[in-house]
Amino acid sequence: MPAKTVTITNQKGGVGKTTTAINLSAALALEGENVLLVDLDPQAHSTLGLGVEKGTVTRSVYNAILDETKTEELIIKITDNFYLLPSNIQLAGAEVELVTMLDRENRLKRALMGLKDVYSFIFIDCPPTLGLLTINGLVAADSVLIPIQCEYYALEGIARLLDTINLVKKHINTSLEIEGIVLTMFSSNTNLSHQVAEDVRNYFKDKVYNTIIPRSIRLAEAPSFGKTIFQYDSNSRGAIAYRELAQEFLLRQRKIFNQNVNNTKTP
Repeated sequence: MPAKTVTITNQKGGVGKTTTAINLSAALALEGENVLLVDLDPQAHSTLGLGVEKGTVTRSVYNAILDETKTEELIIKITDNFYLLPSNIQLAGAEVELVTMLDRENRLKRALMGLKDVYSFIFIDCPPTLGLLTINGLVAADSVLIPIQCEYYALEGIARLLDTINLVKKHINTSLEIEGIVLTMFSSNTNLSHQVAEDVRNYFKDKVYNTIIPRSIRLAEAPSFGKTIFQYDSNSRGAIAYRELAQEFLLRQRKIFNQNVNNTKTP
């Protein structure tokens, strides 16, 4: 089967987007899946968080999108089954350069096309904006995964994000779906976290994953050492949570596959 491409996005910063992109990818790799993480954020947090210094990346996803360099030439192996298409400082100018380009919304989709038979899953870590880079991420994706933090203003801006997703689905990528909602930065000892979790579940229903990512010092520390949570502290609460999220993610993929098979068989 070709790779499923999932864009991870939320235009609100500090929601655990990159933490989820890195550690869900790493957890799936530990489950034996072949995973590519695309760092589409000019801040290059996924790249840095995986121990790749921006200064050492002379060619990046920028070249795949803007110069149409062969994408496979740009990919870095992180661990067994886990690969990165890195970002670097050049990507900061991509928004401006894309404006005048033909077929500007489809550049990333074309760059990833030849990789669909190489990986099980391709995750795209988008910038915390709704500009042309994020539009490229949505056009290239089969589905969208949205991390939402269990804090004040958790749903702030979500309506705008959903409007953008619906516009992309209506006009460019008709098969785009909401993959799910991941609750992050959950503090079990605060009423606020429980209330936000309840509000999000009431709003998004069964799109919300059962697995909740806790607020964790170890999760916060790991990127500064250039490590996934599994490399940094495999027994931590954060590591356990992302393993459980990966398993729930795979279970949902099997259910979707079985539903599609059954729908195909139905006359």
